[in-house]
Amino acid sequence: MATARVLAAAATGGRLHECNATASFLLRQSSSILPIKHKAIDLSFNRKSKRPFTCKSLYKPEVQIKQEGQPETLDYRVFFVDNSGKKVSPWHDIPLQLGDGVFNFIVEIPKETSAKMEVATDELYTPIKQDTKKGKLRYYPYNINWNYGLLPQTWEDPTLANSEVEGALGDNDPVDVVEIGERQGRIGQILKVKPLGALAMIDEGELDWKIVAISLDDPRASLVNDVEDVEKHFPGTLTAIRDWFRDYKVPDGKPANKFGLGNKAANKDYALKVITETNESWSKLVKRSTPAGELSLV
Repeated sequence: MATARVLAAAATGGRLHECNATASFLLRQSSSILPIKHKAIDLSFNRKSKRPFTCKSLYKPEVQIKQEGQPETLDYRVFFVDNSGKKVSPWHDIPLQLGDGVFNFIVEIPKETSAKMEVATDELYTPIKQDTKKGKLRYYPYNINWNYGLLPQTWEDPTLANSEVEGALGDNDPVDVVEIGERQGRIGQILKVKPLGALAMIDEGELDWKIVAISLDDPRASLVNDVEDVEKHFPGTLTAIRDWFRDYKVPDGKPANKFGLGNKAANKDYALKVITETNESWSKLVKRSTPAGELSLV
């Protein structure tokens, strides 16, 4: 079978590399995981090769970060632009899945920092900005101890009640990721991660999933493939993550958050189920099968 050539950018540095995949597999991926955004795929065919070659990064857009305004101001934005200089959305245009159980993770809040950065889901091209409350910039009361951000092309539907988690409705945001690797990420950095588990946080009645994952670049990445491995090689980390997100609003006078699923982290298979379901919800959103409200679909 003819093979399709995919131009892909490395996770850091933006340099291109090439990998071959069968045309049918690539198109199947673009229809299921990338339902609307796959303009960067080059469907030129390599007729010399009869044997498909697979690699971890099937598709990755070449994007760069463009900062506007000064950090820690109300005007500060971190935009994503393609190699033509056109703004793209980190939420909608970065693909979710890379194949072989590997996913793209976009860093919003680097570990050991406290500024509450987040994708602005209601602004054009959904840049990363610092969250505000009553017109003032928001900070966590203490540093977060892990890289924190989102899985692109996912959405927690606020009209969808989860019968397994107290009937809680989605929080209207992309799915959050807590990346437990040792290296500090950068705002807007795209990391290749593998999910390890999931915590079902309930924040003021809304379901706010926390996918626990690790960057493939981490020295211990090969040692951890499920929640049991996290307990073995990162002892105490799952409890620390749960406790951090349970209590971070308490210093502001708010009640502690709750957790479903027995107050424990679900395993990798459950995490993948959450990712699949929220990707399907996102797909309905961008296809306008589900009302978008004030969310930007650009």
